[in-house]
Amino acid sequence: MSAKSRPPPVVLMYHSIAPYSEDPYNVTIRPDRFEQQMGWLAARGLRGVSMATLLSARQHGSDAGLVGLTFDDGYHDFLRHALPVLLKHGFGATAFLIAGRIGGDNAWDNRGPRKPLLTASQVNEVAAAGIEIGSHGLRHIDLQHITDLALVREQGQSRKILQDLTGSPVRGFCYPYGFLNYRVIDGVRGAGYEYGCAIWTSELTGAYAVPRVYVGDADGPARLRAKWLRHSLTWRNACRPADAGQPAGPALQPAAT
Repeated sequence: MSAKSRPPPVVLMYHSIAPYSEDPYNVTIRPDRFEQQMGWLAARGLRGVSMATLLSARQHGSDAGLVGLTFDDGYHDFLRHALPVLLKHGFGATAFLIAGRIGGDNAWDNRGPRKPLLTASQVNEVAAAGIEIGSHGLRHIDLQHITDLALVREQGQSRKILQDLTGSPVRGFCYPYGFLNYRVIDGVRGAGYEYGCAIWTSELTGAYAVPRVYVGDADGPARLRAKWLRHSLTWRNACRPADAGQPAGPALQPAAT
């Protein structure tokens, strides 16, 4: 299969893992549901890994059976409710943190309950457990319409803060709200990141706009299976030959480093 027709890897997008009574943005999954979802992967011989591990394996053609697991925003509950389940199954993951809000809360969610974010010491605890740390910007804002200087700060400064905190390279960037355009992608590349995580498949799909599959609290085994199939079908439709009225989809290869 050529690089252009090869579908993107399956990457699951999570946020908060915690008991809850209110969740207007649908970003929270109950711990028992999360454990069921990870068990579903394990029972099928699949292994959850970080984005860095997934893209490296893909580069060498050894990514069969690997699934990317990502956690946006850096909620405090990751440490208590997600990490133990990941370690139980021998899974890895990537946590995309908001560098300017470490130790704060989800102030960008106007309607939702306040959720605390990981503190600096907890970030290091998560990293020491083998979880890849990536950047989700400085403030969790839409990057498409900010100034060039603000974009440099959101992408470059956030990377420096997290690298200084953990003492390890920060290879990946995750676009807040999934909003991106060519300028935003160029900024990620220019800031030294090796990949970027988006949400939707689009004409921008590639190493700096890897699509992901949203996972919610309602996603039991049947819904997970359906989303898995839809991910593949979406890519195939996007890759129909040009003579069928559609351009060929872009290649998804790890960025050169």
